[in-house]
Amino acid sequence: MNFEVLDPGLAEYAPAMHSALDPVLDAHLNPSLLQNVELDPEGVALEALPVQESVHIMEGVYSELHSVVAEVGVPVSVSHFDLHEEMLWVGSHGGHATSFFGPALERYSSFQVNGSDDIRQIQSLENGILFLTKNNLKYMARGGLIIFDYLLDESEDMHSLLLTDSSTLLVGGLQNHILEIDLNTVQETQKYAVETPGVTIMRQTNRFFFCGHTSGRVSLRDLRTFKVEHEFDAFSGSLSDFDVHGNLLATCGFSSRLTGLACDRFLKVYDLRMMRAITPLQVHVDPAFLRFIPTYTSRLAIISQSGQCQFCEPTGLANPADIFHVNPVGPLLMTFDVSASKQALAFGDSEGCVHLWTDSPEPSFNPYSRETEFALPCLVDSLPPLDWSQDLLPLSLIPVPLTTDTLLSDWPAANSAPAPRRAPPVDAEILRTMKKVGFIGYAPNPRTRLRNQIPYRLKESDSEFDSFSQVTESPVGREEEPHRHMVSKKYRKVTIKYSKLGLEDFDFKHYNKTLFAGLEPHIPNAYCNCMIQVLYFLEPVRCLIQNHLCQKEFCLACELGFLFHMLDLSRGDPCQGSNFLRAFRTIPEASALGLILADSDEASGKGNLARLIQRWNRFILTQLHQDLQELEVPQAYRGAGGSFCSSGDSVIGQLFSCEMENCSLCRCGSETVRASSTLLFTLSYPEDKTGKNCDFAQVLKRSICLEQNTQAWCDNCEKYQPTIQTRNICHLPDILVINCEVNSLKEADFWRMQAEVAFKIAIKKHGGEISKNKEFALADWKELGSPEGMLMCPSIEELKNVWLPFSIRMKMTKNKGLDVCNWTDGDEMQVVEKLGRGGGIRERRSGNSLAVQSLGLGALTAGAPSSIPGPELESHKPRGAAQKKKKKREGRGRSKARGRWNLA
Repeated sequence: MNFEVLDPGLAEYAPAMHSALDPVLDAHLNPSLLQNVELDPEGVALEALPVQESVHIMEGVYSELHSVVAEVGVPVSVSHFDLHEEMLWVGSHGGHATSFFGPALERYSSFQVNGSDDIRQIQSLENGILFLTKNNLKYMARGGLIIFDYLLDESEDMHSLLLTDSSTLLVGGLQNHILEIDLNTVQETQKYAVETPGVTIMRQTNRFFFCGHTSGRVSLRDLRTFKVEHEFDAFSGSLSDFDVHGNLLATCGFSSRLTGLACDRFLKVYDLRMMRAITPLQVHVDPAFLRFIPTYTSRLAIISQSGQCQFCEPTGLANPADIFHVNPVGPLLMTFDVSASKQALAFGDSEGCVHLWTDSPEPSFNPYSRETEFALPCLVDSLPPLDWSQDLLPLSLIPVPLTTDTLLSDWPAANSAPAPRRAPPVDAEILRTMKKVGFIGYAPNPRTRLRNQIPYRLKESDSEFDSFSQVTESPVGREEEPHRHMVSKKYRKVTIKYSKLGLEDFDFKHYNKTLFAGLEPHIPNAYCNCMIQVLYFLEPVRCLIQNHLCQKEFCLACELGFLFHMLDLSRGDPCQGSNFLRAFRTIPEASALGLILADSDEASGKGNLARLIQRWNRFILTQLHQDLQELEVPQAYRGAGGSFCSSGDSVIGQLFSCEMENCSLCRCGSETVRASSTLLFTLSYPEDKTGKNCDFAQVLKRSICLEQNTQAWCDNCEKYQPTIQTRNICHLPDILVINCEVNSLKEADFWRMQAEVAFKIAIKKHGGEISKNKEFALADWKELGSPEGMLMCPSIEELKNVWLPFSIRMKMTKNKGLDVCNWTDGDEMQVVEKLGRGGGIRERRSGNSLAVQSLGLGALTAGAPSSIPGPELESHKPRGAAQKKKKKREGRGRSKARGRWNLA
């Protein structure tokens, strides 16, 4: 802190902490303020110089340790030892406050409290300092910042304050009342009437409030009601000071004489046990201040304004040999205070100097002081210079505060263009000397460059860029995420930057403004988070799992129910599935199926997550089915038929299971039929690669009612024969689960081919023209969405996935066949809007709730009827003939025979 701008009257002080801030005497200072202070040629008061460190201090005997100037020529009005830190506070008649640190009295802070009135009392608190002036109470931090400023009535003249507890303060003065102020609300809570006005000193014990009046009286008041319990008429003139220790009350003051008031050399001492005066104590100095110093005995320190100090016992005789002299710069001592440890005494004189007396060379102001916080040094001069001419200068050297606002460098995509660095060509010498072994080439190092050195030409013509020039340049992870720009911003992976506060310092609401909770991906085997969310948003499954409880130590159903409960209560905050994944790792079947991903494989990205999540999908349904199969669970879910399946089956089996008939027909005519059930189906793709359009509904029907030729044992022929195996389902499940089984390039090429064919059809449907000579890839679709393409479609994103229908209809025919077709707006039943991922649909016709879930190319999950209420969408009732036909359909039996699935 710069003390030169605060007060022009700064003189010499110990420069151990701030050597660059040595003050000098201001040329505009009024010379009359200096009076008899002798100055050296440099303008420093000689009497105010610190005592040399070589001064010997006898242990147990008070001697002067340091003297320092607070304000030259401005009298010190009050001094106070900080009760929490090793600091001494000094207030002046000019309203200026100064603090000194440690026994060396190094200047800590200095600031103006009041511009016109003197500081009359100081009280230290845990978070700041209270300053009392004539009609103002100010609470300031130790560095000088104002915490609150409480203005009193202008007609009041305050002189004393008393802190009764950590949040209550009593303020008294020359008026006939005492104010009680709440420091938390900074409001006046009580006003106590005083019979004798003029309360200038207040003390407190565990029995009474002690109020010293200007009339010479000391009143003892009740701690709760503030009523007068006892009153001592100590002096006939006025009261100068008093102190309380144990059962003794000692006072000093002035008595009335013929010529006026005279300082009384008799100290009036009162026994608080009998509430009467004992023998007065005669001293050899004119007492102006007194304090009890209960170190070894209950000694009294009596101070006169001329600088004499005498120690004596309150019940004994005063000894003239116990008098020592304080050497004030000015003629009078104005203030006196004793530290809480009783090891230091502070005196302030009329010329602005402060004198510290101690009984040891290294005193401590408090028994247990906390560390003092000092101002940090300026970092501007310590930062290294930055050379802006260097192209590789890391800008991270410049400290930038963490903010959630948009940065200036966040340019919109319309105003920026990617400019990547293309890979440098391989050296011709390497290509010439390279030998191939299989598909790997080996060549000796030509030693033309240093290790890990790759030259880049920073300036190249745009014509030399290839098709990969659209990859955005990033200084970090350029090679790890080359297709990052293809992912929409809201779906990109966000890396949490932890600070010293951990997760508490990260603003999750900036990325998730909904009440739906996510799962943290930074734990092992977190690849299953997506399927956990799918199961969570299936309302019958969620209610069933949350109602499950068993005695097994590692039960996936129990842990999954606890995780669902966390997702219910999080209200948008991310959750962590550590307990569920720990129980998942303990199951031997999971390890045998290879579902537990090693840390090294997860870090290197070697695991095939698409194949892994499909295995996990099959495993979790089977495991939950087994965990719930033998337990008697509550009826959390009831199908449209109104009853459960057989008691031996679990509710998971009732929701997901589909009964099938597997027929094997040998070429000899022998046919074998066996019944089975499955919890999910796997898509089977046609072998045709001509690029013709294949309807997704027909691919799904072919996968469910699968027909294939294979070698099987024939009991009639008694040998392996080519057989035709056909799979037919008996009824549709409530929730249909499909694994897309995209595990190789062949399946991926099929999806890409069907998407491109469907995209071209959609382009023509919306009025666009496609050249026959140009083949469109997925990366070129963005160009077709430009205004020049004249495509009358809502969004180009809706045309990219047109092969996957928004809704499909499945029903069982009369001959127990399966009919699967796309659901269009012109069908019989009412139109139900697309809900997107993880929604629910309620049909007003039958009250059925259709849950909708999907996992891209990993797994498709569609839900059917549920008795649990879900989101309801308005729709129109059919009328006329359609109404009659609708009623006829509803009476045909179970609603499972016909359902509608939305694929998001």
